[in-house]
Amino acid sequence: MSFVESEERQALREAVAELGAKYGASYYVERAKTGRKTDELWDEAGRLGYLGVNVPEEYGGGGGGIGDLAAVCEELAAAGCPLLLMVVSPAICATIIARYGTEEQKRHWLPRFADGSVKMAFAITEPDAGSNSHRITTTARRDGDGWVLNGQKTFISGVDEADAVMVVSRTEDQKGNLRPSLFIVPTGADGFTWTPIDMEIVSPEKQFVCHLDDVRLDYDALVGDEDGGLLQLFAGLNPERIMASAMGAGIGRLALGKATAYARERQVFKTPIGAHQGLAHPLAAAKIELELARLMAQKAAWLYDTGDDEGAGEAANMAKYATAEAAIHCVDQAIQTHGGNGLTSEYGVGMLAGVVRLMRIAPVSREMILNYVAQHTLGLPKSY
Repeated sequence: MSFVESEERQALREAVAELGAKYGASYYVERAKTGRKTDELWDEAGRLGYLGVNVPEEYGGGGGGIGDLAAVCEELAAAGCPLLLMVVSPAICATIIARYGTEEQKRHWLPRFADGSVKMAFAITEPDAGSNSHRITTTARRDGDGWVLNGQKTFISGVDEADAVMVVSRTEDQKGNLRPSLFIVPTGADGFTWTPIDMEIVSPEKQFVCHLDDVRLDYDALVGDEDGGLLQLFAGLNPERIMASAMGAGIGRLALGKATAYARERQVFKTPIGAHQGLAHPLAAAKIELELARLMAQKAAWLYDTGDDEGAGEAANMAKYATAEAAIHCVDQAIQTHGGNGLTSEYGVGMLAGVVRLMRIAPVSREMILNYVAQHTLGLPKSY
């Protein structure tokens, strides 16, 4: 593993940063506050091949890894356009289909992931299960040549703009530990409905409660094995954590950029406020924390792309934890640097607080990450 990204990765970052600057934070916030979507940005990123950099070349993608997709996600976030569906659609869903889907599923879905012409949501969380995925109650039963799904999912991102949802369930005869079965459910399927959740976060991408009431699917809606176990699930969840880290890093960079620019220009008592250690040192500390977190995220992506799923799981959890903490520090210090201006719409800093605070909770909470590291890395007794 090199600590210097390849020339190709650096060129990718520069190109995506240029695209992000074309739209910028004002575009993203305007779309969020008016209830509109970021379709123009998504479509252009798809046409340019940025959404499909991790899709295999034989299916129309760039043939790269999750590290390349994470770079795209980070640069868009740093430009003020953190696209949450990038974490879900090309990272989780496309990765699972590329690894475990049938040839027909790959031919049908992957080229559309690659050019951005399809969006797929991902549904695992349930109201009564929370972080304990072993308690999910959404079930699939065989019915003739197909399946019937029943259950409920919550905090599912982007259902209103998705073509389909990859639903994590268990088959009706499963007992004990979860052996997940994954199904592709078209959002227009009979019996599949969703209700929006009112959120305090400024984002064009909304959250939903999804209801599956006798949703009938063809047999080939199943992805992978009926009792495929956790391997096919974590084929998508490790990239999810890596992508969440990339988004957090991008938002942290955005906040620090705003803070340092303001600190250089804003003068009090005839001196730029950035000359005072009371502001300079906290900003410097936030920068150090952010760069350390980015290194762990790059390690996680490298491990995943080299096929070390176990090592990537540990590193991805650590990266997600570190990046969330660093991003929160960056945004909080950016607000403090701006003073009262930090909470005005004009400077665009205060609205970042809710987004980064969410990162301590989702896609996996900081407490569950600490549980993971305590048990699996330090070898301590299981505490939950």
